[in-house]
Amino acid sequence: MNTSSAIRLVAARELKVKIKDKTFLISTIFFLLFAVGSAVVPALLAGGASSVAVADSAAATTLRDKGLEVTQVGDDAAAEQAVRAGDVDAAVVTGGGDPKVLAMDEAPNDVVEALSAEPQVQLLNPDAVDPILAYLVPFGFAIVFFFTSLTFGLQIAQSVVEEKQTRIVEILVASVPTRALLAGKVIAGGLLALAQIALIAAVTVAGIQLTDNGALLSLIGPSIGWFIPFFVVGFVMLAALWAAAGALVNRLEDLNGVSMPLQLVVMLPFFAVIFLSDNKPVMTLLSYIPFSAPTAMPLRFFFGDAAGWEPVVSLAVMVVAAAALIAVGARVYEGSLLRTNGKSSFGAAFRDRESKRLAELNN
Repeated sequence: MNTSSAIRLVAARELKVKIKDKTFLISTIFFLLFAVGSAVVPALLAGGASSVAVADSAAATTLRDKGLEVTQVGDDAAAEQAVRAGDVDAAVVTGGGDPKVLAMDEAPNDVVEALSAEPQVQLLNPDAVDPILAYLVPFGFAIVFFFTSLTFGLQIAQSVVEEKQTRIVEILVASVPTRALLAGKVIAGGLLALAQIALIAAVTVAGIQLTDNGALLSLIGPSIGWFIPFFVVGFVMLAALWAAAGALVNRLEDLNGVSMPLQLVVMLPFFAVIFLSDNKPVMTLLSYIPFSAPTAMPLRFFFGDAAGWEPVVSLAVMVVAAAALIAVGARVYEGSLLRTNGKSSFGAAFRDRESKRLAELNN
C-alpha cells in the first residue's frame, strides 16, 4: 500500500467513526442554532415602531397617527441632539422647508413611509456598526473557532491515546507509515470541521436573506468569506499539535495535563478577541499572530479596520507558521507514538525517530 492509499484509508476510517459521534452531532446542532439566532435576533430587536424627535407640531401629529413614538422638542437642533445622544431612533427636521429625516447609521423605514412626501434622509454616522452586531459578530467568530478547534482537536488526541492504550497502534504502524496515519487523522478532522463551518456559514447567510436584511448580508458576507480559509489553515496547524499531544501519553487520564498548553493557546486568543475587539492596536497585533488571526483578521475586515492587502499577508504568515508547526507536530508524533512505557517528554519525542523505535521493536 502506497502512502496516498494509506492516507485515504485512515481518513475514511476516521470519518466513519467521527461522523456518528454524539459530540460532533450536538456541536453541529448548537452552532446551527447559534447561526440562526445571530441572523434573526438583530432583525427582531430592530422591529417595532421607531422613536422620533420632532419640533414641528403638525409633523408630530402625523407621526403619532402612524403609530410612531414621538418626542416633541423645542427646535431642530434639539431633535438632532436627541438622535446623537441615542434617546431616539430618528428625528424629523424641517428648517422652514421640506422635512428631512436624521438617523445615526440606518434610515428608519417606518419614519420615512409615515411622511406624506418622500423626505431626504441624512445619516449622522453612516459608518457606525450596529451595537448588537458589534457584540454578536466577534463572539460568533471567536466561539466557532474556539469550540470547533478544541472539540475536533481533543477528538484527534483521544483517538491517538486510545490506539496506544489498546496497543492497536503497533499493528497500524506495521501496516501504515506513521506520517500517513497522522495525515489521515488530520485530513478527516479537517474535512468534518470544514463541513461544519460551511454549513454554519450557509445557514447564517440564509437566515439573513430570510429577514430581508440585504445591508447586513453585504456587511458580514465578506468577513465570513475570509473566516473560512483562515479557519482551515488554523485548524490544520493545531490538529497536528493535538495528535502529537495525544502521542505523548498512554492513558486518557493523562491527556488533559499534557494538552493544557495547547488548550491555553486556543483559549487565550478566544478571550482576547471577545474582550478587546474594540481595541484597534491590539486587534491589529492579534490579526498577525497565527493562533489568533483566524478570528481577529475577519473581525477587523468586518469593522472596516483592515486594508485590502492585510488578510492576504496575515493568511500567508499563517500558512508559513502552519507548515513549521505541522513539521514539529509530525516529528513529535513519530518519536512518541510507539513509546508505551509512560508519558514522554516533548524534547525526548522530538529527538527520537520512528526508525529507531521500529528497529528496537524488531530486535
